Amino acid sequence: MFGNLFGRKKKKQQEEEEQERLAEEFDKKKSEYMEYVLGKEHDMVMHAIFPYALGGGLDLYYYPNGVAGTGIGTKELAFHDGGLAANKMFDSFEWVMFTRHELDLDAAKDDDHPFGVAHSNMNTILNMICRYSEEAALSPNETCEFPEEMENVGGKCLIFDAYSNPKEPGPGAMGLMLIIEIFRSEMEYAREHGGSELIGKLKEAGHYPYSDLDRDPVA
Repeated sequence: MFGNLFGRKKKKQQEEEEQERLAEEFDKKKSEYMEYVLGKEHDMVMHAIFPYALGGGLDLYYYPNGVAGTGIGTKELAFHDGGLAANKMFDSFEWVMFTRHELDLDAAKDDDHPFGVAHSNMNTILNMICRYSEEAALSPNETCEFPEEMENVGGKCLIFDAYSNPKEPGPGAMGLMLIIEIFRSEMEYAREHGGSELIGKLKEAGHYPYSDLDRDPVA
């Protein structure tokens, strides 16, 4: 009897250790893939006080070495055994947003600093959309509008795109999805003519992939 009990415990321990190994291996490959797409990651991470998995906020990862400005990405949706967010293009994915402002973590919580304002906005949007994408399959070229009554994000309009190449997915067929904040007139244009048409206009005007709205609308 004791032999069977100890045998089961040992098997369970081995299975747990194997899952931990697979998770660590996947996380390493995911980070490498994100750097391949976004450029080298900054060595500082903005950790949430309360973990996202337990209902808290996201840890934020910074990418200042790719396109001009700063990318902010997530790493809490895609796992070795699946993911919390998926769509027809990716079995699992992480989100990324961009600002033209250069990374300045000392100003990240300064509401009077341009980077601080952009950082706060992207942090709020990423946390909202990550939770939403756990419930709905959000796909490239789709738009999203927050209800006016929502605190901090009320009335904001977004469009989504695949930021990584679906033909070159990361580990476990994961990818990167992009969030761009847009003007209401641009959202209405996308809904009438298609999201890909709006994204094309943003690219032509040099506004892609940024969420800064200190620009003229393209529609």
